Amino acid sequence: MKLKLIMGLIGVLSFSSFSTLPSSDDTDKKPQESWVIGPFLRPEGVNPVLVPQPASFHCPMRKEQVKWEESDVFNPAATVKDGKIVVLYRAEDNSAQGIGKRTSRIGYAESADGVTMKRLDSPVLFPGGDEFESIECPGGCEDPRVAMTEDGLYVMLYTAWNRKTPRLAVATSKDLKNWTKHGLAFEKAYDGRFARIATKSASILTKVKGGKLVIDKVDGKYFMYWGEYAVHAATSDNLTDWYPVLDENNELLKIAKPRNGYFDSQMTECGPPAIRTKQGIVLMYNGKNDKKRGDVNYPAGAYCAGQLLLDSKDPYKVLGRLDKPFFMPEAPFEKSGQYKDGTVFIEGLAYYKKKLYLYYGCADSKVAVAICDDIKRLLKVK
Repeated sequence: MKLKLIMGLIGVLSFSSFSTLPSSDDTDKKPQESWVIGPFLRPEGVNPVLVPQPASFHCPMRKEQVKWEESDVFNPAATVKDGKIVVLYRAEDNSAQGIGKRTSRIGYAESADGVTMKRLDSPVLFPGGDEFESIECPGGCEDPRVAMTEDGLYVMLYTAWNRKTPRLAVATSKDLKNWTKHGLAFEKAYDGRFARIATKSASILTKVKGGKLVIDKVDGKYFMYWGEYAVHAATSDNLTDWYPVLDENNELLKIAKPRNGYFDSQMTECGPPAIRTKQGIVLMYNGKNDKKRGDVNYPAGAYCAGQLLLDSKDPYKVLGRLDKPFFMPEAPFEKSGQYKDGTVFIEGLAYYKKKLYLYYGCADSKVAVAICDDIKRLLKVK
């Protein structure tokens, strides 16, 4: 299988392509470009790996048969089970027109090679027929991220969308097909202070151990980055109840924010699970280019992917940040569809056969994959 090198990669990984934020007493020990995970290469001739199809199921919300993935499939999570990659992707029906106006459900696909997908005919996570209708109906379940514990429990953080307020919700599973919903991620934190505000896009901290990408801890607690318009953090004792990290003013801590003049000038939306490496914690994120304040070298409104390096012992401390995206829209199907400004929205990361498979949404319409096989120098493989 031939691999096509992402255009502009050399420029992206050059020393001048990222900024570092050293501590005041450590200015001579700036991290080098070797911390960046990549390159991620698009397999030639196989993308997109998932496209819409007319499969139907009986929807408990609408109480009728619904073609639940006939319009768009995108924004996938990814993990590994029983020797196969499993992709859990957002699928939209054709109940309305416009971004965010249809109902989303989570579909299941598995692959032995990372590119050839076998799909289930029915979604595995969907709104309706349970106690969570008030937070999920009618918009549904969107944009999943999935990570696995060492003992094989899969944790999904997804957006519950009632078309009023998008909020992070949690579900768990042992087989990736049957899920238990646990409700809003921040419901119990600080007497519900953050349970009613918009919250999205959670990236749980992981590491490679025993040939698997598994959930890691910081100071004895589970840890995640989250957020759209800034990178925030949260901790948990049980993976279902999460507590946002606050700053000295008792407000949400902002670890990284959009930058004027850069590809991430409007949003820094967290991507797939963060991963602990030899150099620190790497968080991949989705940067949105502001139409007025952005980088003129990229299309206005485009989503391109960036990376942050954070301190392993102090996960709130930024050590490095790419000034140019490591992944950007190139193919026609990444620049057409629902989101014509161009989108490579990264959400799924699977460690499989000593490679990293990065799954992403293409213009809110299709799912594709890129692969990195140069990881030994970066990852703490145990």
